[in-house]
Formats: sequence, C-alpha cells, structure tokens
Amino acid sequence: MMNKRDRIEIINDMLNIIESKGDKIKPTQIMYKANLSHEMLNVYMKELLTKGFITERIDKQKRRTYSLTEKGFNFLRDYKMIKSFVDSYGLN
Repeated sequence: MMNKRDRIEIINDMLNIIESKGDKIKPTQIMYKANLSHEMLNVYMKELLTKGFITERIDKQKRRTYSLTEKGFNFLRDYKMIKSFVDSYGLN
C-alpha cells in the first residue's frame, strides 16, 4: 500500500512535472500528472506562484502555461539532495 504524499512531496512532484515540459505546460496537464483535484491544484499553484517557484504566462487565447524560476530549480536540486541524505540513513 502506498503512503499518502505530504505537502513537500506534492510540490516536488509538481515542479518536476513543470521542469519536464519546459515552459509549455498547461494547468490541466499538471493536475493529471500530479494526481490532484482541481481544487488542490489551484491551492498549490497559487502557493508556487506567490513564493516565486514558477511563473505564469497567458497567451492571446487566454491559455495559461507555467515554467520554473531559478528558485524552483534550486528547490528541486536541494530536495533531491535532502531526500538522498534521508534515504542513505534509512530514515524514509
């Protein structure tokens, strides 16, 4: 049985998904790939935007796309390092 993801794991998943698509990922794609409800997607996207982990672009047809900021890339790097450290001591 799989454990429930915590907030940091969900943020990490979302940022990894955005990174994998470059700067052309739509919110629906993030929602499906991160396995989130529409409501939870909105909560997390607002937080990521407010804290400067991602940027939002709106094209002429009012479609939204997202990309990582330097802070978002730094989070992914640091999360991977911390996760590796925790795993190496069997604390996961």
